[in-house]
Amino acid sequence: MPLHYLQMIALGAIISTSVSQSNLPTLRPAETSQTMNIPIVTAETNPFFAESTLPFQAPPFDKIKDSDYQPALEEGMRRQLIEVEAIANNTETPTFENTILAMERTGDLLSRVSSVFFGLSQANTNPTIQKVQSEEAPKLAANSDKIYLNPKLFARVKAIYDSRDKLPLDPEAKYLVERYYRTFVRAGALLSDADKTKLSAINQEQAKLTTDFRRKVLADTNASAVVVDDKSQLEGLSEGDIAAAAALAKERNLPGKYVIALQNTTRQPIVKTMKNRELRERILKASSERGTHGGDNDTRSIVTRLAELRAERATLMGFKTYADFGLDDQMAKTPQNAEKLLTDLVPAATAKARGEAAKLQKMVDAENGGFKLGPADWEYYAEKVRKAEYDLDESQIKPYFLLDRVLRDGVFFAANKLYGLTFKERTDIPVYHPDVRVFEVFDKDGSSLALFYADYFQRPSKSGGAWMNTFVDQDALKGTKPVVYNVANFQKPADGQPALLSFSDVTTMFHEFGHALHGMFSHVKYPTLSGTRVPRDFVEFPSQFNEHWAMEPTVFANYAKHYQTGQPMPQALVDKIRRAHTFNQGYDTTEYLSASLLDMAWHMQPPGTPVQDASAFEQAALKRFGVDLPQVPPRYHTTYFSHIWGGGYSAGYYAYLWSEVLAHDAFYWFKEHGGMTRENGQRFRDMVLSRGRTQDVATLYRAFRGRDPIVEPLLIERGLQPGKEK
Repeated sequence: MPLHYLQMIALGAIISTSVSQSNLPTLRPAETSQTMNIPIVTAETNPFFAESTLPFQAPPFDKIKDSDYQPALEEGMRRQLIEVEAIANNTETPTFENTILAMERTGDLLSRVSSVFFGLSQANTNPTIQKVQSEEAPKLAANSDKIYLNPKLFARVKAIYDSRDKLPLDPEAKYLVERYYRTFVRAGALLSDADKTKLSAINQEQAKLTTDFRRKVLADTNASAVVVDDKSQLEGLSEGDIAAAAALAKERNLPGKYVIALQNTTRQPIVKTMKNRELRERILKASSERGTHGGDNDTRSIVTRLAELRAERATLMGFKTYADFGLDDQMAKTPQNAEKLLTDLVPAATAKARGEAAKLQKMVDAENGGFKLGPADWEYYAEKVRKAEYDLDESQIKPYFLLDRVLRDGVFFAANKLYGLTFKERTDIPVYHPDVRVFEVFDKDGSSLALFYADYFQRPSKSGGAWMNTFVDQDALKGTKPVVYNVANFQKPADGQPALLSFSDVTTMFHEFGHALHGMFSHVKYPTLSGTRVPRDFVEFPSQFNEHWAMEPTVFANYAKHYQTGQPMPQALVDKIRRAHTFNQGYDTTEYLSASLLDMAWHMQPPGTPVQDASAFEQAALKRFGVDLPQVPPRYHTTYFSHIWGGGYSAGYYAYLWSEVLAHDAFYWFKEHGGMTRENGQRFRDMVLSRGRTQDVATLYRAFRGRDPIVEPLLIERGLQPGKEK
């Protein structure tokens, strides 16, 4: 059973599935399904009980029913325990093959159902899926503990680990052994029986609370959508935005009204051109107060309890705080290292933000606004300043960013230029929602490499934000190729209207496809080490690196064409976008730093810290770190900060900045060596994207770059280094 599965089960969610999909081992007569009380289920009654016959073993969404998930999850757990018990009770001397490799081959059924179930729980959930998730999350956590806290199994792993230098293992196999041992230890294998019992209880409660948090945030985000009665209040919005708001109102049985759906973050981009200040404030208030209304969707008690549980878990594991425990297995190594990276940027970021705020206030005053700039005003007046200083109007830009053209002639085109990939849309492969599209990906030699699913439009059944995941992973043991998907939350146009993107949306597409490339290019023997199974503060490196190609001249010219005329974006407008590259970076950096430092504050609390009011704790933490600018709220307030309470980024939201240092530094290597060439792309693929976690990632990066990363490229790209703004 590949090791990354433990962390995913602890969350009650699959972040990046890589469980091997081999057949069940042959059971001894005493262990038949009848004597083990395992119901006999066939592919005729549940599609998860056999490997998919579709290309790449893609999920048969046309056959999968909501009622299939729970039986398959339950059966998958039972069968996995049988497999693991057989390994643990093996009377033969522990070897790499009969222990580590055997573990890599377990979990076939559980992997198959988990990758689909947890993928849809985020991308296309419903009450049935939510109910199953709530019921199964604690069971999955308990199932994981039964494996990782099994003393016989750990004894075998430890025996191999202790003799690893004497065994005939190649470097990848040796590193796999070390990862197994380290993960068992981090899962509690060295604890006393009493502490193992405590840990298991913590894990199960955390799994349930994490699931509840995600469900509540999604529900409150949908419930907090702002209803507008009068079209005149929408003055400033494009006709497309207004039509989309009317269409959403119609979906919600509110004819004649308009509904503004909320995005994941605190800031809401739709207010950029919204003239009505009262409506802007309503939207920001609705966004900022998610999870604080009392009732079923209030998340405050969940947040404080999760912080408490994580601190208790860290104590059991011998660490001072959960942040110490979490970062011990990351590139940063310690919370102090991560905190230093963040706090070192605070003075420059907040100074730039204050300067930006002063400029926006001048705009307010020049219009005789008669009010002090507030957080609900920032986006609107920043857009005005951008027009004034850079002559750049969002409404001028969007017609040149038609979603399909950005995808085919931008994202895919860049992948062809760098890596030789080509793409063919497949309409014969079933999808989980009509908005989803499937593409077969071909390598530079024409061979079939992967399947790629694109799911870009916002809907009430989808969690906020954007992400990448897999339905099937690259697994050299079994010979499977990657089935990768990208999910985003772009505004869906009304019927008959074009799907036009902001440049921020364009960047998101390139970003998430960088993750997809990381999964597609995986060329690793053992599934535990494949694809995106790397530290959190490294996993965002390939995605942020890929963002750079959105503005590469040949790529940009290929996709930035008017959706009606097909004419390329005028060079003058392109130049304006480039000049505005570092515009508003004080705000952008400060809102990110605020959220990251808030995450660290929650997870650096020592165990036994009295439970605090979530809002009061947040205010105190922001003030302590000097990021409590009144006009710049954190990117996520505590009560809907899904990355840290409902995802894999607890004590790890700093990872985006850590990875950004790597991304800009690596991009500058490209600039120093000829830029966007196939040769450079191949080197990056061979040395980074294909390697998974087959060695220490700091060593891996150093081999590519020729040295450790430096922070200067990040400062230049963000416009935070005086005199060197890009």
